Amino acid sequence: GKRSLRQRVVEEMKHYYNGFHLLWIDTKVAARMVWRLLHGQVLTRRERRRLLRTCADLFRLVPFLVFVIVPFMEFLLPVFLKLFPEMLPSTFETESKKEEKQRKKLNAKLELAKFLRETIAEMAKRNKADTG
Repeated sequence: GKRSLRQRVVEEMKHYYNGFHLLWIDTKVAARMVWRLLHGQVLTRRERRRLLRTCADLFRLVPFLVFVIVPFMEFLLPVFLKLFPEMLPSTFETESKKEEKQRKKLNAKLELAKFLRETIAEMAKRNKADTG
């Protein structure tokens, strides 16, 4: 059903609190990884990706904080998110947005696989014609 304004505001506040909390945890983990890097240890591929994602999130946080700090600018946030969908740090994404991203990636991979399959079939036909 339809939620009241108070419920929607409370849910948004919880969403942003959880997002900042997750970003704080990611930042602490990334700081430990940087410490390990500075002391000559090698990061795994997974750790390197997490470190890069956290750094990108921290850089995305700067324009996001402008919306939080400047009064009444949070009303423009949906407009800017529509124009720049990658502006929000990854810890603030909702499940539906994550699923939508995964769906788009899967469709792109399927299109690429279809193209490659058609290309290989065409090459096989040419080779068969050349040898035949």
